[in-house]
Amino acid sequence: HKIALRRVMNILLDFSTNIAKGGKVDQSSLYGKGVPERAIDGNRASKWGDDSCTHTHNDFSPWWRLDLQKQYKITSVTITNRRDCCHDRINGAEIHIGDSLNDNGNSNPICAKISSIAAGASKTFQCNGMEGRYVTIVIPNKKQYLTLCEVEVTDYVYLYPATNIAKGGKVDQSSLYGKGVPGRAIDGNRASKWGDDSCTHTHNDFSPWWRLDLQKQYKITSVTITNRRDCCHDRINGAEIRIGDSLNDNGNSNPRCTVISTIAAGASKTFQCNGMEGRYVNIVIPNKKQYLTLCEVESPL
Repeated sequence: HKIALRRVMNILLDFSTNIAKGGKVDQSSLYGKGVPERAIDGNRASKWGDDSCTHTHNDFSPWWRLDLQKQYKITSVTITNRRDCCHDRINGAEIHIGDSLNDNGNSNPICAKISSIAAGASKTFQCNGMEGRYVTIVIPNKKQYLTLCEVEVTDYVYLYPATNIAKGGKVDQSSLYGKGVPGRAIDGNRASKWGDDSCTHTHNDFSPWWRLDLQKQYKITSVTITNRRDCCHDRINGAEIRIGDSLNDNGNSNPRCTVISTIAAGASKTFQCNGMEGRYVNIVIPNKKQYLTLCEVESPL
């Protein structure tokens, strides 16, 4: 019965997760045609001319609020930033979640503070089951425009916690530097200093790669990567996540989930792959001579 129930819940997980699209939205003011509904139209288009981004006036503490109509346990919030200009306007914004409308919802508990989101990028912030009806994004104590090109919210839709399928796989990489064996990236430990003995390391290879063999095909919803903290965090810049069933070019010819612009030192960043199917998950820095270090790679089922 437990196996059957888990299968049902996994099916629900495949079909669900963005509860934002069913909500009602508001924002502190309206600039041009940048209505708040644009952030939940299901479209990550990120140029103003695409007619899919919100826009406030140059308000003091500008805000955007999503009313989910009832309380949920929020696992994560994904925000897509504007591409064609002004991507740094989002810097310093906060995500608040709760049931209060005091201060337009901005007094609710904080899920995350946004240091930056790259131009046109979609970045996921983990909220770890925070409960609330309202999701508010605010730039506090500052006179600024607020523009959001998409906001996606996921909640707990299954009874069993997600399983990290990466831990059950087999791993390989382009070369081995010191003790940085590929298995360190799936040891369940996000420790991010080299001395912690939990990070992989290749030599200074041309197009260095790391590959996870999941032993069978899965639908991959997301991949979370933890970057090295004590040095060299920019080495990951430009890496690609590839997912598929082919071992051509060591798996690096499979379809691309995303390109990693940057991961902060010691940070864990989640990349949405939206159900891409494959047995192999590759992380490769293409067409460049570089070291590749990964301190943890996770993928939920």
